[in-house]
Amino acid sequence: MNFAPKSSRNHVAHEWLDYLRDSEGLGGILAKTEDLAKLKATLQLALNELDLGHLDSKIEAGWRSQGQNELFLLVGSASIASRLQQILPSLINELRKRGYPCNGIKVRLKPATSSWDVPARDSEKTSKPRGLNAVARSSWQDLLEKLPGDSELRKAVERLLQSKTR
Repeated sequence: MNFAPKSSRNHVAHEWLDYLRDSEGLGGILAKTEDLAKLKATLQLALNELDLGHLDSKIEAGWRSQGQNELFLLVGSASIASRLQQILPSLINELRKRGYPCNGIKVRLKPATSSWDVPARDSEKTSKPRGLNAVARSSWQDLLEKLPGDSELRKAVERLLQSKTR
């Protein structure tokens, strides 16, 4: 059997930031994250200039995948979306003043979380049924009366009725 040669133990430990900055590894992710952080800060300044700084925490920003000239804003409510639609030309101008060559902005609503989600039950609160209700007991009794006395099914129904007493 041929095994690959063992790696040299003379490697030096690197700082974790070196791996993040490496262009082959996570460097691209770090660069995009830094760009988005700068964009978010610039967007906040532009919104403050337009007296809409209070909306900054409700807006997620990013560039469209086709290119860096169209900004994509994701908002949580229709009222914020309509307010942003009204000021888009001014917002584009403010972003251009701050060095972002923005040709257009798309505003979209975030998908809403469903309000009808049912929370999981606590296992302590749930209790197992203890017996048959009146309707079920009556139905089993009716069946028992119709079965012949020496039937295996009759014996099984009798055991059921005895074990499920309330």
